[in-house]
Amino acid sequence: MKTKDIKDKILEEYKKGNIVVLTVDGIKIAPLKEIIKQPVEGLLYVLNRDQATILTLINDPKWINDYACMAVICELKRQLLELKKEE
Repeated sequence: MKTKDIKDKILEEYKKGNIVVLTVDGIKIAPLKEIIKQPVEGLLYVLNRDQATILTLINDPKWINDYACMAVICELKRQLLELKKEE
């Protein structure tokens, strides 16, 4: 599959409310609303943004922003859980 075809497919899925991730088994598509219901550890694992994975890529400067992304996701998930407790 050409890069443009992959890009078009991914953007099409996001418009439908899905998330697209690359796994060892290839590209997987799942509803975004279902993915975010997971505990933060599972969510970060699916996205390959858990701390252990990020730190294996420490020779690529991209790890710095990946780590920041992980921290933001953890904090947003924490705040969401706090709001749900208050309901």
